Amino acid sequence: MASGIWDTAAQSNPAGARERASHLMNRRLQTDENPVLADFLTPVQAAPACGAIALPAERAIVLSESIPAGTFQKKNGVRSTGKREQALTRDAQFIIRRNGEYHVIAESYFYKTEPYYTILSLEYEGKQVKPASSAVLDAYVTPICLERAKAGGVPVCEWGISQAYVPLPAILYGLSYYATNADYAVVKDQVAAKDRIRHITNNGKYPFCFQKFPEGAEVLECTAIFGKTCNADGSIASHASILYEIFGLPLVKMVFVNDAGSYSLSSLSPLRYSQLTEQERAILCAHISAQESL
Repeated sequence: MASGIWDTAAQSNPAGARERASHLMNRRLQTDENPVLADFLTPVQAAPACGAIALPAERAIVLSESIPAGTFQKKNGVRSTGKREQALTRDAQFIIRRNGEYHVIAESYFYKTEPYYTILSLEYEGKQVKPASSAVLDAYVTPICLERAKAGGVPVCEWGISQAYVPLPAILYGLSYYATNADYAVVKDQVAAKDRIRHITNNGKYPFCFQKFPEGAEVLECTAIFGKTCNADGSIASHASILYEIFGLPLVKMVFVNDAGSYSLSSLSPLRYSQLTEQERAILCAHISAQESL
């Protein structure tokens, strides 16, 4: 399936495209349900805005410009440590305020997670927040992510949506509620493709996204922190800056396909603090502690 099918739908009604993706994300695995591609692509009426959920005050800790280095928020409270790197523990969430804007820093922003509801809470209070709740939904749904990136001037992989057919070689992403962009696979033969498709579609219950993978190409993963990269190719650094303007993700893993020095975006995905290099951890901690003008 050519990407033009999605191109038309997304460009003519981007809000509707996001609603279709959110509709898919909300659907649970049920034995009597077998969603088809037509259901995923058929335009639907924009759903009314849902009521924002305000978090308890103790779960909305703000780390301002003057916060001591190393303070961090976890699900069960706030703890201080003298070493900034130790503050970046799993599931730690930070909210920093800079120039009148609130920035929510977390390992992931998946739908219905604590960071996602933190963003909703701040938006409900009328605060300027990055990333926005709509942006994080778009960023983690591969087809919508690629279309928004493409509209912003970032080269993207040629893609399509299917429930069975896939051109080989290809990169495959799941589109179910439980799918994560961090769990992608490059398949080069029918046996590997069939096995992977069975896994990411839950035996055919959901469609999946495929991207053509040129012969001789390679996958490149790169970390972006507030739109900046460490030691990345100049074109990737430029793409990272644009992607931050589009989605506002303070911490994200960018996946590119390198085809003879030409980089095309494949996806954006969450990133664990443990995956950061020492230099990247230092940069992120500097943002959190606001000890440097970045």
